[in-house]
Amino acid sequence: MILTVTMNAALDRTLTAPNFQVGFRHRASESLTLPGGKGVNIARALKGLGQPVIATGLAGGKTGTRIVEDLTTEGILNDFIRIKEESRTSTAIIDPTSNTQTEVNEYGPTVSTRELQAFMEKLTYLARGADVVVLAGTLPRKVKEPLYRDLIKMLDDTDIMTVLDVAGDPLRHAIKAGPDIVAPNINEAEALIGHEFSDDADFIQATRQLSRMGAGSGIITHSGGCYAYFKEDNGDESTYKVTISPLDPISTVGSGDSFLAGFVSAMLAGKDRAYSLRYGVACGAASTQKYGAGIFDPHDANSLLTKVKAEEQEL
Repeated sequence: MILTVTMNAALDRTLTAPNFQVGFRHRASESLTLPGGKGVNIARALKGLGQPVIATGLAGGKTGTRIVEDLTTEGILNDFIRIKEESRTSTAIIDPTSNTQTEVNEYGPTVSTRELQAFMEKLTYLARGADVVVLAGTLPRKVKEPLYRDLIKMLDDTDIMTVLDVAGDPLRHAIKAGPDIVAPNINEAEALIGHEFSDDADFIQATRQLSRMGAGSGIITHSGGCYAYFKEDNGDESTYKVTISPLDPISTVGSGDSFLAGFVSAMLAGKDRAYSLRYGVACGAASTQKYGAGIFDPHDANSLLTKVKAEEQEL
């Protein structure tokens, strides 16, 4: 079973507004509202891939109630700690005419010490039945940045694989706790490493640097695929560059979450590293062809696999 953790769950609204311009009134030609936050998006994608998954985290107020109820309606098993303050709402405005995407995200609720402690107890309980725990997304306001580090350490004495997909200072703290896999996107990785990546060598060195900073293995995603470094228990190392033929996206919201779901799903199915990366990229690409984070047709992902190439790189 896979357990996803979303500390700052949201109600995500996606609005389609052709010829969108700042300062003008628009009417959305399409709209979609779904429970969101990175861990929730990953859980949705995993559910679509047929993987047993439970989504947990924090949900507050009427918005939190809707998040939980809508997840249940989707058939996604969930077990959230209910908190006093209101969960956030995030809005994405997509302009298909100019192929642009504008996002406005609220910061989220303030969480009490008692609520955080209740969540940690919940995570300890749920993790007993998990093979993988995915920790993903932002933290609510005033929650200390080392929280993800503390959660990983809490799971350290188990055989559970920990997968981390967070950004900024929470990533800087958490990577030191030794997550099995860390998977930032290019912007998050550049901010962590401290410089921009200009070629394959930069990306490969950056994935290795993620491991040196504490992670077991490192993956860096970008719009055209990903780079990855793996270090096995026996000390063997491997690096990969994975690319996909360009697609015209409808929406890129949650494509990285779909990538991670596809990768984890393939790994749990016993596939090798190269295939798992290719499948992750195919799932991420398939999700760009539909509105809604974590929503895609697995058959589309399977079809796109032929367009994905994985090349092992020299260390």
